[in-house]
Amino acid sequence: MAPDLAVMLTRHARSRMQQRGIAPDLLDSLLCYGTEQHDRHGGVIVYIDRRARRRLARDRHARRTDLDRLQGLYAVLAGGCVATVGHRYRRLRT
Repeated sequence: MAPDLAVMLTRHARSRMQQRGIAPDLLDSLLCYGTEQHDRHGGVIVYIDRRARRRLARDRHARRTDLDRLQGLYAVLAGGCVATVGHRYRRLRT
């Protein structure tokens, strides 16, 4: 885990990463390349959409298997830190 990423994670986010099998390098890629959307509750949801997936593939930052694993991943940022992470099963409302 990157040192700056470890500082940004709440205890809740660390436990959710462990419970849901989300590797720190995947979260780092998500935060670097993901698309941000406000959640209307003061937080920001970061997720991978088609454009972000193309940027990742173009920069060769992630392998093809990692791209597939990143597809359903999301993180919620609140107060300058990662509040929680998880896997999306439903489409995000825009």
